[in-house]
Amino acid sequence: MVTSTPDARPIVSTEPESFAWTVLTRRHPAIIDQVGAAHPYPPEIRRRLDALREQITGTVQPLPDGTTGKAEWDRWGSEIYGHRWLDIPFLWAESYFYHLLLDAVGYFGPGPWQGIDPFTRKRAELADSALDTELSAAPEQDAGAPGQRTAALVRAALWGNRADLGFRLSGSSAAAHDAPGSILEDHTAAVADHLDAHSAGTITLIADNAGRELIPDLLLIDHLLQLHPALTVELHLKPRPYYVSDATTADLLATLERLARIPGRARTAAARLNAALRTDRLRVRAHEFYCAPLSFHHLPGDLRADLAGADTVILKGDLNYRRLVGDCHRPATTPFTTVTEYFPTRVIALRTLKCDVAVGIDARVLSTLESTEPGWRTSGSHGVVQMYPAA
Repeated sequence: MVTSTPDARPIVSTEPESFAWTVLTRRHPAIIDQVGAAHPYPPEIRRRLDALREQITGTVQPLPDGTTGKAEWDRWGSEIYGHRWLDIPFLWAESYFYHLLLDAVGYFGPGPWQGIDPFTRKRAELADSALDTELSAAPEQDAGAPGQRTAALVRAALWGNRADLGFRLSGSSAAAHDAPGSILEDHTAAVADHLDAHSAGTITLIADNAGRELIPDLLLIDHLLQLHPALTVELHLKPRPYYVSDATTADLLATLERLARIPGRARTAAARLNAALRTDRLRVRAHEFYCAPLSFHHLPGDLRADLAGADTVILKGDLNYRRLVGDCHRPATTPFTTVTEYFPTRVIALRTLKCDVAVGIDARVLSTLESTEPGWRTSGSHGVVQMYPAA
């Protein structure tokens, strides 16, 4: 059976009430219900959604002949098909679920629902009037030295990842993702120093969620482009809707349009980012691999070369983190350097913890968390800012 990495056992969903078990047995059915309620789908699509709800309680079956992605999924799933959903690697199960969901709602077409994003709630976040108040109140120029500004924007990008829409469907309370968080391994100062000194070349940011999270990502990008006139930034997005709230190019454009309607810093940043897109200082990429059920250990040659050509990769979010370090059982004290030395360039991870995977945690910190906060791995209350190699 496919493993996430060559040296560790992949997480599966067999243990009742485990995080992975909860996602497959509770979150995925809830997502099907939410998607069905979000659009006036015709009876045929609603029947397919009902069939998907039943399908995910049994064994994993191949895509029907002629279905989009059939050849790729058959290759990835040759050792998966026929096993119970609960018994296969969790990362694989989640990815396949979202592909099947898009297929069920007619996203791949042909037909009138082709290309229609089923995850509408991520756009609703942008309609929140509180954004106008929060962003219009921000000064046109940040106070403090450049390093302080960079560090503040790095932390904003980290905590923007605190709670995506899929995470909220798992039942986590709003209080949990509004409460102050703690950074369990914090390289923020070194990251800020590195970004401030990185005046040319290319920095790549692999984004995670749309909605509110993408805004601090874009403000960090705008800051770096202003700080370094010779710098180029690549923004890597999903090629299609994925994991409820993951950011696509359409989400990027919607976010820029929303920022442009907020007077002050937000509007100014949106104008600069649009100009950077037109002049190729900000480049958008959307590689198919970002919707594959594989860790970054299995990067295809073209994407590996693209990432290797960047001087630094900033990797956002929980799913990207799982793919970076492997969605595997490892001691939480495993050094971040040990599990990322294979990556083709320097990597900075900004990640809020919302699943069982954790590395780079000090043994004393881990002991305290385990004794006082048993749900620390999945609560969304803690984060990491990690970099390898060190600057």
